[in-house]
Amino acid sequence: VQLQASGGGSVQDGGSLRLSCAASGFRFDDYAIGWFRQAPGKEREGVACVDHSEDTQYYARPLKGRFTISRDNAKNSVYLQMNRLKAEDTAVYYCGALSGWLCSDHDYEYDYWGQGTQVTVSS
Repeated sequence: VQLQASGGGSVQDGGSLRLSCAASGFRFDDYAIGWFRQAPGKEREGVACVDHSEDTQYYARPLKGRFTISRDNAKNSVYLQMNRLKAEDTAVYYCGALSGWLCSDHDYEYDYWGQGTQVTVSS
């Protein structure tokens, strides 16, 4: 089982990044996929989640409108488009897979995790 997050980098305030999460080793379309992030000295927090069929997406309330999550089951991949980035978005971003189709913002419920990708936004 593998989840590989990529696409992080350094951008200036107001910039955009698109994160990707590539999955292998499990039946991808049986899992909801969530993005979480962890800033230095802070707990990991939920960012967005998409259910197994992309019928439903969930966002952390402050991020809705700037971030968009999507998935391509044919490519076993999930994406997080992040626009109008702010310094407070700086964190390591992780993708996780949750069995049972539906989303959750509780990281302890997720079955598999990727290694994380660093996003740094400078003001």
